[in-house]
Amino acid sequence: MSFLLERVSALNDMILEGKLEEAFEEFYSEEIEMQENDEASICGKALNRKRGRDFFGAISDFRSARPLNVAVGEGVTMVKWHFDYTHKIYGECNFTQVAVQEWKDGLIVKEQFLYNTEKRNREF
Repeated sequence: MSFLLERVSALNDMILEGKLEEAFEEFYSEEIEMQENDEASICGKALNRKRGRDFFGAISDFRSARPLNVAVGEGVTMVKWHFDYTHKIYGECNFTQVAVQEWKDGLIVKEQFLYNTEKRNREF
């Protein structure tokens, strides 16, 4: 489990440094499956790369992000994040989110983001 703690800590550090694309390339499998709450999963690195670029490209004012808690289990990590930013589609967002990451061979193969949609996805 210490290996996964090292991996998720390095990932979190890169996110905090603003190295989102570099972190995605280093820590995510080519077959990555990403899911927002209970919505349909997006499968494959290319589709998720584009989705991430579109989302982060629409942030007009980024104020902060910080990991609040990290948990490590057998092949899984969970990070509770706090985010504060303004998004061109979702407006002002100040919320917590849990990222549940399933790992295989040192790479994330599935990641699910759990958050209150009223706080993050409200449209103005």
